[in-house]
Amino acid sequence: MGRAKSKEQNKFYNLSLSERLQVVSERANLTPEEEASLSGVGGLSVQLADHMIENVIGVYGLPLAVAQHFLINGREVLVPMVIEEPSVVAAVSFMAKLARSSGGFFASADEPQMIGQIQVLDVADAPTARCILLENKQRLLAEVAEIDPLLQRLGGGPRDLEVRLIETSPIGQFLVLHLIYDVRDAMGANVINTALERLAPLVESLTGGRVLLRILSNLADRRLARARVTIFRSELAFDQFTSDEVRDNILAAWAFAAADPYRAATHNKGIMNGVDAVVVATGNDWRAVEAGAHAYAARSGRYTTLTTWGKDEHGNLVGAIELPMAVGIVGGATRVHPVARTALKILGARSAQELAGIIAAVGLAQNLAALRALATEGIQRGHMALHARQVALAAGALGAEVSILAQQLVAEKDIRIERATEILTEWREKEK
Repeated sequence: MGRAKSKEQNKFYNLSLSERLQVVSERANLTPEEEASLSGVGGLSVQLADHMIENVIGVYGLPLAVAQHFLINGREVLVPMVIEEPSVVAAVSFMAKLARSSGGFFASADEPQMIGQIQVLDVADAPTARCILLENKQRLLAEVAEIDPLLQRLGGGPRDLEVRLIETSPIGQFLVLHLIYDVRDAMGANVINTALERLAPLVESLTGGRVLLRILSNLADRRLARARVTIFRSELAFDQFTSDEVRDNILAAWAFAAADPYRAATHNKGIMNGVDAVVVATGNDWRAVEAGAHAYAARSGRYTTLTTWGKDEHGNLVGAIELPMAVGIVGGATRVHPVARTALKILGARSAQELAGIIAAVGLAQNLAALRALATEGIQRGHMALHARQVALAAGALGAEVSILAQQLVAEKDIRIERATEILTEWREKEK
């Protein structure tokens, strides 16, 4: 551990790629095979990919990074993130560092209960059919109690049953049955859909209707994750900006998003920059998490923010986030994909609930980073400095040229591929 600790005393981003991997490997106690999965040597093979989806012709790589400085519920957490957008990992790491003096982030998550929906059509009397289903609630729950013996032994299984009457739709009235199912440490889609298939014949028998759709809902509002943070006023000032100025500008920027759906969409997209990066890294379904988050943001009938920001009695900045978080640490790609398995080990989450809370904390950190940048120096300054490296690479820069060219583009305030290409051409003409 001595070498790793001495390296960690330096700026993590200043270490070489191999040194960073060594630090993470020693902290997470990775095996040589797990290290290889991160290096790209022993990751997802095309043969394994061929068994995961259809019509495979290859594999597609994305950068895997770790966010630093996170203290969540008193535990030091290395956060693996998969994302192609520059500045996100650096931003959440810096916000996590600011939060440490106040104790870091505090996160929690609900019991992992998912909702499965059954659509019941062609009932003669929908209100009566609804009553019949509710009268038979225990029978219906018993029907799906043992579909997964392992899940049952772990304490999961059906928890409740609700029946909704949709009175107005393009096809008229119909019933929707909601099966509430505790899926423990799984994301839960497979077990929910299996349970719904099992219930469908009995629902038809009881109602005399016709079951059509049998599918989970990605609006997992029984499975919310939340996080909160306090940023001391002393941590907010920088450059020419005072503490109160930064805090009040952040609150004004948040208020814009809270009041205006056009701004709220971009505000929440920034949150999902952090959320999705961890969801992807751990092999979870980022599309399901995205769908649930945005639906939850519109639950009042008006699309608004997933976060809230304010100040406490001491003038410190306080923030919180709440959103559905249907993620798991078992099943699916979380166990099939070698890098996802390694990422989960680095993260150290011992349950799906803990993972959900960590992801919420990262989303809150990313939101703070975006608001702070927007409300002070503007989003472009830090982001474009990092983006310049991508522009340099796209223009054909190699090796040491990348950093030098990126620095020149930033200095010129002209970060375009065309300009990068011109500079490279000039350099190479001089070398002839």
